[in-house]
Amino acid sequence: MNDAPKSPRIVTLADTPPNRRRGGDLRAMLTPSAVGATSGFMGVALIAPGERIGEHYHPYSEEFVYVVHGDLEVDLDGAPHPLRPDQGLLVPIGTRHRFRNVGDQPARMVFHLGPLAPRPDLGHVDTEETPAPAPPDARVPGGGAS
Repeated sequence: MNDAPKSPRIVTLADTPPNRRRGGDLRAMLTPSAVGATSGFMGVALIAPGERIGEHYHPYSEEFVYVVHGDLEVDLDGAPHPLRPDQGLLVPIGTRHRFRNVGDQPARMVFHLGPLAPRPDLGHVDTEETPAPAPPDARVPGGGAS
């Protein structure tokens, strides 16, 4: 059982270490281990121009995405779709998806996954090699060091 606190908690982007293993700068902010979440988790993806988050799928969770800033393209089961600021996207369970920043500005999107997988290691399946990270000067301002 999770021993994390069950009371309301505010988490800032700077409180969350960057994860660049799959491309972009993924920050899982509100998670079972961080805040005691029980139904899913929420985070922010920071994606530099020309950078991408590698293709993957979630066998147990839907993914909800909201684009805050930047011009993205998302491939859903291989089909590309534009994704712009103030647009939301539901990625159904099992749908392969990858995100690319196709603009000349940093992109920022909020994501939420739920329900949780039975174990964290079962929640995410990569379907391609990890993309190379963007050079340090191309990374998203305010994203923090990696």
